[in-house]
Amino acid sequence: MTRRALLLATISLTMLCLPTSADEEKTLQAEDEFNLAKDGLALQGYDPVAYFKEGGATPTPGKGSITHTLGKRTYRFATEANRDRFKASPEKYEPAYGGWCAYAMGDSGEKVEINPKAFIITDGQLFLFYKTFLTDTRKPWTENEATLKPKADTAWERISAAPGKKNP
Repeated sequence: MTRRALLLATISLTMLCLPTSADEEKTLQAEDEFNLAKDGLALQGYDPVAYFKEGGATPTPGKGSITHTLGKRTYRFATEANRDRFKASPEKYEPAYGGWCAYAMGDSGEKVEINPKAFIITDGQLFLFYKTFLTDTRKPWTENEATLKPKADTAWERISAAPGKKNP
């Protein structure tokens, strides 16, 4: 291998190992705290783009044959077009707070499971919520979002700052 080829190979490998942005680096560090199934499946298999207008604005299960893995997180998509949108801008489509309930994150700083059909898009960001027959945390979030969102941001920052650190 020539010196030039060796240098180019070294540079290429170095570039592959570097995150493309500070946000991506932070997300990769927080991966252990994301709401994932044991196999790394995110959003309980729902298509993250489907929540947004360009994806249909309706929570839609993704297909096992149309996926994209980002770090340890595997997302499923209802269409190849949605997968391509996600690949072009994953930070736009990934859910806030690692896919945990936004209300619980703001109210108590806890990681609480979500119902993938219970969501709100605010300022282009996907927020997911706990919802059962008797409880829907979207209502108290909406009524107190100005107070809860900064608390949720702070709680997620604390939880995701130390990889592998469990929420106290």
